Amino acid sequence: MMDLRPVAHPIGKILTVIGAFMLFPMAVDWWNGDPHWVVFLQSAALTMIAGTLVAVATAGRYDHLTLHQAFLLTSGIWLILPLFGTLPLMLGASDANFTDAFFESMSGFTTTGTTALPQLDGLARGIHLWRAILQWAGGLGIVVVAMVFLPVMKVGGMQFFRSEGFDTLGKVLPRAGQIAGEMTQLYLILTGACVITYLLLGLSGFDAIVHALTTISTGGFSSYDASFGAFLGPPEWAACLFMILASIPFIRMVQLMRGQAAPLWRDTQVRAYLRWVFYACAIIVIYRLAWMGQSAHPEEMLRETVFNTISTFSGTGFASTNMTMWGHLPLTVLIIAGLIGGCTGSTGCSVKVFRYLVLFEAVGAQIRRMHSPHRIYPLRYDGQPLDQDVVDSVMAFFTLFFLTFGLLIVGLSLTGLHPRTALTAAWTAIANIGPVWGPEITANGSVAEFPTAAKWLMILGMFLGRLELVSVLVLLLPRFWRP
Repeated sequence: MMDLRPVAHPIGKILTVIGAFMLFPMAVDWWNGDPHWVVFLQSAALTMIAGTLVAVATAGRYDHLTLHQAFLLTSGIWLILPLFGTLPLMLGASDANFTDAFFESMSGFTTTGTTALPQLDGLARGIHLWRAILQWAGGLGIVVVAMVFLPVMKVGGMQFFRSEGFDTLGKVLPRAGQIAGEMTQLYLILTGACVITYLLLGLSGFDAIVHALTTISTGGFSSYDASFGAFLGPPEWAACLFMILASIPFIRMVQLMRGQAAPLWRDTQVRAYLRWVFYACAIIVIYRLAWMGQSAHPEEMLRETVFNTISTFSGTGFASTNMTMWGHLPLTVLIIAGLIGGCTGSTGCSVKVFRYLVLFEAVGAQIRRMHSPHRIYPLRYDGQPLDQDVVDSVMAFFTLFFLTFGLLIVGLSLTGLHPRTALTAAWTAIANIGPVWGPEITANGSVAEFPTAAKWLMILGMFLGRLELVSVLVLLLPRFWRP
């Protein structure tokens, strides 16, 4: 029988930390005289007690983690933590039933950014801070998972980055602690810099903290129904910079902190990501100039386009305007951008640039073989040879991703949603992007009016998409549970 103690012990410790995080919104509500602070105190106590009991009951020295345990740990974290994250939302937010609270919590931990709350303006400040903390914690968590666990589990070609994270499965937990420490340090530096920048640009202290947490996590939760539309002007340009930084590989920025700038500048994935962001912005700007003519204010139109395009590309999901008014071509470009996503090893979402580069390399090699079948065309990425198992893993990921995407569209359509709503809801869930466009969406972009079945399908999509599908679907195989 599988030993679950190495899985339960770290989950218990993380749960205790999440409970401690609840004390921050509790303090905010108490300071503002809001009675909801009691809800956060109760939720924090329950969460910390549960986490401590699990950690103590499974205490021991765990230097080794089997492959089966690694799969269970990654899925378990993204199921159990959102479950406890619902407590303040369900008890403290008005009209939030369990489905809406769990949707909000899962959207937070997966850094998707879609909200099920019908109205954000007027909610207690503690609730806004808690939603931001959910995303901040989830963003850091997915970076650690991407650098520590996915490479050894060979999910979606991530084994190519194994040398960047750790070398042997037998030392997963100690190595995870080391990587988590380095990533947390960088994460804190970026968050602090973002808070200071927002403050200097005129945001209040509370707004600066909340939006810095959701910017660096590329989550996109806002404390306003207007989202980032409440901060038009220079804050949008600042957000663009930090969204870009948060969606490039964190390992490269850690190397930069150590004084090694060359790996970042030479990284093929980073260069491709920046190029593609530029191309997407250029296409939309040119189209809007041609379509809107002289009626558009050039700086405003450029800022609006760059901000919302980077927000979609990185999977942050902030919005400063109604993008459906731009026309069909810009929306198509944004949907494609969302299906590409950020870089591997970042808080960015979706398929990731790395996998597209591998796909293009494999397709190019196949075309060359058709022209010269007797020649050998070795596959390379960033100057390094690509093993066949990496290519096979990437192809399997593409197949599963778009198959799941299609099934989600069908399932959401069967719940009665408009076809465009079903398409964009599936897109935003599986790729963890944030915005949904369609007639059932409320004025603040909420899915509050969705059928309950549609919300649970989106929850499933967010969960599968954030954990790269394979690491979850493998748990459904009967042979996985055989000794």
